[in-house]
Amino acid sequence: MSEHRRKPPQSQEGGRAAARRGQSGSSSGRRAAPRGATGSPSDSYGSGFHGPGGEAPSSGGRADARRAAQRSTGGRRRGAEPGGRRGGPSGPPGRGRGRPEPGKKRLIDYPRAGKYGWQRWVPSWKLVTGLFVGFMGSLVAVAGVGYAMVAVPKVDETAKAQNNVYYWADGKQMVATGGETNRQIIDLSQIPEAMRWAVISQENKTFYDDSGIDPKGIARAVFNMARGGQTQGGSTITQQYVKNAMLNDQSQTISRKFKEIFVSIKVGAEEDKDDIIEGYLNSAYYGRNAYGIQAAARAYFDKDAIDLNEGECAFLAATLKGATYYDPAGARSIDPTGATPEANSRRALNQMQDTLDKMVEYKHLDAATRAKYTTLPKWKNPRSNTQLSGQTGYLVDLANSYVITHSKETGITQNKLQQGGYSIYTTFDRNKVMELEKAVTKVQKANIKPKERPDTDTHVQFGGASVNPATGAIEAIYGGEDATKHFTNNADQTGAQVGSTFKPFVLAAAMTWGVRDKDLGSSQAQDERTIVSPDSLFSGKNKLKIKNYDGTVWKNEKGEEWLQTNDGQASYGTPPNYKIDLREAMRESVNSAFVQLGMDVGLDKVKEAATSAGVKESSLTGAGFPSFSIGISDPSAIRMAGSYATFAASGKQRDPYSVQKVTSQDGVIYTHKVETKEGFTSKVADNVTDVLKTVVEKGTGTAAQLPGREVAGKTGTTDGNKSAWFVGYTPQLSTAITMFRYDDDETKKNRTFLEMFGTGGQKKIHGASFPAEIWHDYMAEAMKNLPKKGFPDPQPIGEVVNEDPLPSPSPSITESEEASPSPSPSPSKTKPRPSPSPSDTCNSFFGCEETTGGGNGGGDTGGTGEVSPSPSPSDSTDDTKGNGNGGNFFGGSSG
Repeated sequence: MSEHRRKPPQSQEGGRAAARRGQSGSSSGRRAAPRGATGSPSDSYGSGFHGPGGEAPSSGGRADARRAAQRSTGGRRRGAEPGGRRGGPSGPPGRGRGRPEPGKKRLIDYPRAGKYGWQRWVPSWKLVTGLFVGFMGSLVAVAGVGYAMVAVPKVDETAKAQNNVYYWADGKQMVATGGETNRQIIDLSQIPEAMRWAVISQENKTFYDDSGIDPKGIARAVFNMARGGQTQGGSTITQQYVKNAMLNDQSQTISRKFKEIFVSIKVGAEEDKDDIIEGYLNSAYYGRNAYGIQAAARAYFDKDAIDLNEGECAFLAATLKGATYYDPAGARSIDPTGATPEANSRRALNQMQDTLDKMVEYKHLDAATRAKYTTLPKWKNPRSNTQLSGQTGYLVDLANSYVITHSKETGITQNKLQQGGYSIYTTFDRNKVMELEKAVTKVQKANIKPKERPDTDTHVQFGGASVNPATGAIEAIYGGEDATKHFTNNADQTGAQVGSTFKPFVLAAAMTWGVRDKDLGSSQAQDERTIVSPDSLFSGKNKLKIKNYDGTVWKNEKGEEWLQTNDGQASYGTPPNYKIDLREAMRESVNSAFVQLGMDVGLDKVKEAATSAGVKESSLTGAGFPSFSIGISDPSAIRMAGSYATFAASGKQRDPYSVQKVTSQDGVIYTHKVETKEGFTSKVADNVTDVLKTVVEKGTGTAAQLPGREVAGKTGTTDGNKSAWFVGYTPQLSTAITMFRYDDDETKKNRTFLEMFGTGGQKKIHGASFPAEIWHDYMAEAMKNLPKKGFPDPQPIGEVVNEDPLPSPSPSITESEEASPSPSPSPSKTKPRPSPSPSDTCNSFFGCEETTGGGNGGGDTGGTGEVSPSPSPSDSTDDTKGNGNGGNFFGGSSG
């Protein structure tokens, strides 16, 4: 088409109608609004081309019709049209920013159409209603989204942090410790129903019916925030539980308050109400550093929560309002004038009475029961729940050690124990623990004076333990002067050799397996044995040449012979054979007789007898040397008391234990079951007891006599006078007391034991002195309320061996034999070890004893063993004892 061709004239009607007419060539159909009179662009395009009457010709090409339609609908040129958006000079405003076309409604009629002046700006009631409905709908939508998105958080770890609570044997609380917070979580069944209703009646009577929040309380909190105050009030029990146990953020802010509301609604909808009230009572703070109802019951009334009465429950509900002003003991350190005991008692009583009245009003308590509680319940004075000084720390450590060591039975690992939440019921008798500490302190203060005698009285330590023979229960221990200062438990870990207190095991072995037949070969001799009677005879000669069971002289790996000495270099018995029966040998603690007896029985059997009695094998030294029989091993005081308890129980062996029961929020998780083994036959055990009675009646242990009671026991003093023991028992209680000196540097791996010559102002310390004195003073009090019982009469046992001649087939030892050049011992008291060397005292491996024997040699130890011929200078040994390889109660190594 030529660009000079003139455009066809358009219809005045324009728009899509014109296009349709142009395409159909018809002027019929609906008419479009005339645009010529309204300033339509078609006026300018049609100037000078209109037919008569101003109408556009009805004919035209399709392209012209399309262009006309585009122009009438705004097309691509609409933006350039004079009236496209804002209207022409005389036309109406466009649809964009001007007024709407007549008759067209807006979604929001504001400013209001058809109104002028101020009325145009006043919203209609329809608009106000619509906006309110929209706003509330938006809030509901936001709440719905918030509710859907929020999850019930896990109970915060700080709300679960608990102490372990330890109880005495009588069920009274000893101490609560082990966690950062004094809390014990208990099951709802362990919480009195009265406690639940007391809290519900006072704080949230609609607890079991509400949704977890209080709308009125929330409105009050919002109003308070609007006034510039803190968010407070309106908290239901559910909200308080959420705040205490689930939300780390305890700040008083709007955002935290809304979070609390959403979580509370969800908790109220998804969790059981009983679980909520249980969680609340276990997490709430009752004052006195007590979190949770169980800790509160102990802190105020020294009883378990389940034992609280209605008045006590109402009182504890009052403390939830703020213990600072409701604890009858007062809190003057916080508020000297407002929190006096008098003011607090008055507030607590008023609140308690109000709670009881509400419980009656809401049908949770009958009037008759309520009438019983008109005064404050008898409460206890506040006390520290985490005091571990004195003996308490040792007791707790011993109980913890037992629980962890028996984790297969208790299910409690060290990590779980540290998390807390356990009630540990121990076997410790509070009165016995106090009496044992008192007896030790008395002797220590009267005799041990480090300032006056710094060279002899420093580093002195005592240890002790009492075990019940009928059960194995550890009823008392003395671990040291103070658990917060001296960290090693002297009752459980010492490393101190036990000396002559080991001899009863040698006698028990001889009466159990017997001595080997020296006329048979080694293979047959194990089967051909003779059971030994206590009346059997052995040599009590000093510097006795020790022989094997077959009569050959015992020699060490270097070919050196062994001569066993007695205390004070004294010989016992009548020359030339120096025969002495085993009863007298035990009474006078004659080393030579028991060393040779051990060789005849077999040191392996002596070791077996010790373990059968209850000594831990890990605490025993190697049984390859003659001195094994006279106590070079280092069992703990607990194990020595426990092993002697086996004799007291006529051979029934029961392992010592310190924990009777363990409970948690799940109930009882462990109960100790007494297991009884036959350590020895009753005939053997009762005969050992009968022999040990003579030690106390007229031997080295007379200081331990208890008037009117039968006592059996044994003294012991060890190598270089570095430790002293007395272990004794009645039919009802077995007790071991030890005394020693060592360099008390806990950082050292090996301890250096020190001599006790001159300690306490005495020439030397032996088991018959301070240890026996402590034993006596303690046992006199411990046995005071127990009935007097006697030991069983011993039944005859064994044969009298060595009646004539002596154990060795060789001629009897005489003084002239000692004077011969070859066997003559060296003046220095040396003993063989794997690598022996000279020393003027017995070494720790042979552990020979030295004690005061007086003219009669009646000490509680023997003397040194000597080798012949004399060893070379390179064979000297040291006589210190390192860490005691398993001396502790549970068989671990001593510290």
